[in-house]
Amino acid sequence: MRPGLTPDLEQARERTIDDVVGPGTVVLFCGINPGLYSAATGHHFARPGNRFWPALHLSGFTPRLLRPSEQHLLPSYGLGITNLAPRATAKAAELSQKELREAPDRLARLARETAVEVVAVVGVSAYRVAFDRPKAAVGPCDDGDDMVGPARLWILPNPSGLNAHYTLPALAAEFRRLRQTVTLPRGS
Repeated sequence: MRPGLTPDLEQARERTIDDVVGPGTVVLFCGINPGLYSAATGHHFARPGNRFWPALHLSGFTPRLLRPSEQHLLPSYGLGITNLAPRATAKAAELSQKELREAPDRLARLARETAVEVVAVVGVSAYRVAFDRPKAAVGPCDDGDDMVGPARLWILPNPSGLNAHYTLPALAAEFRRLRQTVTLPRGS
């Protein structure tokens, strides 16, 4: 076992988490990969301190703050979650470039199968590697080559508590920019 990891978290290494996607998914949020805490719980963005769920709510995507254990409710709001790389690691830096570069094909298949309108990659650095776009910036991808199957691409900041470049209000503002471009099911 690596120093600093509890046995439960170490056992989560290499696990995967099922995608959260359903009929009528409009926006598919795409994390980098599950962290060990998420893999241990089976819930995306589950680590305490991750700001994904608060940013989702503050931006108007959900009517209330959801807990990671309520991720199954997302499809009713027209939302879903997947990852660039499926295997859990302690740090995203443990992923190979090859793993990240396989993501666009998998995401395109998923977008075609589910008729998702927007794939929102949560993490600009990982997006740059996965899509071979070293100068990509947060916001909409306007380059026609940056479509994922039939879906538009959007880049959001990484909501990890380790991302000191973005405060929660700044994260929520970026999520809100995307929210203002889509029509979600009523009640969202």
